[in-house]
Amino acid sequence: MPSGTVLVTGASTGIGEATALHLKQLGFDAVGAVRKDQDAERLRSQGLRTVKLDVADPASIAAARAELGDGPLAGLVNNAGIAVAGPLEFLPLDQLRLQLEVNVVGQLAVIQQFLPALRAGGGRIVNLSSIGGRVALPLVSPYNASKFALEGISDSLRRELHGQGVDVILIEPGGVKTPIWNKSNEAANELQQQMPPEAERLYGRLIDGVRRATIEIAQEKGIEPTEVAEVIGKALTAKRPRTRYLVGTDAKIRGPMAKLLPDRLMDRAVARQLGA
Repeated sequence: MPSGTVLVTGASTGIGEATALHLKQLGFDAVGAVRKDQDAERLRSQGLRTVKLDVADPASIAAARAELGDGPLAGLVNNAGIAVAGPLEFLPLDQLRLQLEVNVVGQLAVIQQFLPALRAGGGRIVNLSSIGGRVALPLVSPYNASKFALEGISDSLRRELHGQGVDVILIEPGGVKTPIWNKSNEAANELQQQMPPEAERLYGRLIDGVRRATIEIAQEKGIEPTEVAEVIGKALTAKRPRTRYLVGTDAKIRGPMAKLLPDRLMDRAVARQLGA
C-alpha cells in the first residue's frame, strides 16, 4: 500500500486539489499547499493536511518546510502555476517575468527546499508540465516558454539525481477543465484593453480563436482534473515509472504529431484549428 508524506503545491483548485484528495485515498499522507486561509480550511474539512506556501515567495517556502519538519517525503507534486497570454509584440515584459518566476523559478525553489527530505525518503518529484511544453501555440507563448523550461529542468534534474534514489517525472496533460483558463482569459482581456489599436488589427482574429479554444477547454472539451490526478498517482506508485506521461486524447495526438510533421505543416494545422 502507498504510504508516506506527499506535498502537493497549488492544491486550492483543479488538478492540485484533485491530486491531494486522490493521493489520500491511495493511502498517502497528502499535504495540500495553498496560499489562502479559506482554501486551507476547505481542504482540512475534507480530511487533508495543509500548509501555506507561495512558490513565488522564498520565505513562504522556507516556512512551509519548517512547518512540515525534518521527516522524509515520499513525493513532491509541483502543480502550482499560472498562464499568461498575449501577442509577444505587445506583451509587457513584467508579465513574462511573472510567468517564469511562478512556473519555473518557483518550481525549482520548492525542489531545493524539499530535496533533502525527498532523498531521505527515496521520494519522487512529479512536475506538472503540459502538452504546451512540447507544442507551442500562438498567444500563449509565455506559458509555453515556462513549460518548455520546466521540461528541460526536469530532464537535467533527473540526470543529476541519478543514483541518489530520487526520480523526476513529468506529467503532460492536454486541455483540462480547471480555473487557470478562466483566469488566463480574464488577464488576457485586461492586457488587450491596454494594447494599441494596431494590436486588434494585427491579432484580433487570432485572439478570438484562442479565446474560443480556451473557453471550450474550460467548459466542454477539457478532461476532468481527476483524470490527471489518477496518472499522478500512478507516477508515484509504479515500480518503474515513465519519465513522461501524456494525459488526455488531445495531448496524445498532438505530441506525436509535433514529432512527425514538419514545422511548416504544423504551423498550418494550428492556424486552421484557431481559424486564423
